[in-house]
Amino acid sequence: MIHSVVGNKLTTTMELDLCNNRQSTVVIFLLLIIFSAATVSPSYASPIAVAAGEKVELSLYYEALCPYCENFILNYLYKIFDNGLISIVDLKLSPYGNAKIRDDNTIVCQHGEWECVLNTVEACAIHAWPVVNDHFPFIYCVESLTYEGKYGDWETCFAKLNLDPKPVTDCISSGLGNALELQYADEINALKPPHTYVPWVVVDGQPIYDDYIDFVSFICKAYKGSNVPEPCLGLSLSTTTPNYGAKPLNNVCYKDDLNVKSKSTLLEIILATAASWMHPVSTAESV
Repeated sequence: MIHSVVGNKLTTTMELDLCNNRQSTVVIFLLLIIFSAATVSPSYASPIAVAAGEKVELSLYYEALCPYCENFILNYLYKIFDNGLISIVDLKLSPYGNAKIRDDNTIVCQHGEWECVLNTVEACAIHAWPVVNDHFPFIYCVESLTYEGKYGDWETCFAKLNLDPKPVTDCISSGLGNALELQYADEINALKPPHTYVPWVVVDGQPIYDDYIDFVSFICKAYKGSNVPEPCLGLSLSTTTPNYGAKPLNNVCYKDDLNVKSKSTLLEIILATAASWMHPVSTAESV
């Protein structure tokens, strides 16, 4: 059973392992950001030249507060930026997941209203900085905070990454973020075969189901270019057939397990967030 109470995390063995690894992962990724800002690239992460048509399409359909989505982003997906595999990958992130749309066009998220807020925040970040190397560090930062239950601290990621918050905050307060989420809803609902849980990982149009942790093998098998990146060299590809019939246990958030704790709508949360941004301005003007 997936808990939807904000801040109440599952205590499975997987998450305990995640807790042990998270701090080192955050340090590694922030170091990579520093290296990039200084135009210095570690030798093991040197990009290779790949034509756009040769890149493998990798899509991740997820939701901000699913612990297994957090685990995948924080402990697995980030590595393709570290090891150079991103050179052969066209990565697309879709922050909507198992949310539902009511008849009045409001969105209800699986893990409550904060998940709707953070899905929208991440959708706006993708819209503000369309290049994956630009928006992924921000999403990684937000997800590292959600793992700690620090949902309201997501705005600190702007300062941590030296990013201008205005494109994202304007996107949220204007209602564009909600429109983006509705677009993501259309995309995930149009998937064939339909998704049944998140994280839902798709490689070149084919979902890899509960083998998603082994996504690198599927990427390497799908890649047809001649310039093979180091992570694919010597990799055994004999086991990269999706396990279609297997039902994953305790490592996904199922689509039908919708248990919303709050009746607050996404619009109400956005308005409350916008009001908090305006409060310091109003106070300053009254002085």
